[in-house]
Amino acid sequence: QVQLVESGGGLVHAGGSLRLSCTASGDTGRINAMGWYRQAPGKQRDFVALITTRGTTNYADSAKGRFTISRDSAKNTVYLQMNNLKPEDTAVYYCNVVGTGPFVSWGQGTQVTVSS
Repeated sequence: QVQLVESGGGLVHAGGSLRLSCTASGDTGRINAMGWYRQAPGKQRDFVALITTRGTTNYADSAKGRFTISRDSAKNTVYLQMNNLKPEDTAVYYCNVVGTGPFVSWGQGTQVTVSS
């Protein structure tokens, strides 16, 4: 079992920045990748970005050029730096891990609101 705790959401004006953090605990040695998804009201949960334990990254088209995912392996923490935020980025952002088993774990979500 892997538990995830997210932080860093909030309210920001369009063009502003936020950094989300997600710290994993528990059976972290089985983690293969950590990432972020988001879900806007009335919409499905969509992929945003991920980073593997080898450092390979992947981004949704909507995140490319504005968002950067990174990790601190020693702290079992993944970050999502979000720049030039737009109102359409407003959503609940969920941390996600996939690991050997296989297994998938989700965080509780953190709200990001971008005002125009």
